[in-house]
Amino acid sequence: MPFTVALTGGIGSGKSTIANAFAALNVDIIDADVIARQVVEPGSPALTAIVKRMVSQF
Repeated sequence: MPFTVALTGGIGSGKSTIANAFAALNVDIIDADVIARQVVEPGSPALTAIVKRMVSQF
């Protein structure tokens, strides 16, 4: 039976260590930090929308 595990915690709490241990066991990992960086890569539609919104506020 499949299940979901969420890793949360502050800086230096061991999230990456546990994620790496799961990955070593061939567990699928979804890293929200990686996804968030990809979404706002230079030239991306999301970054363009953010810049537009921020600039319009000043």
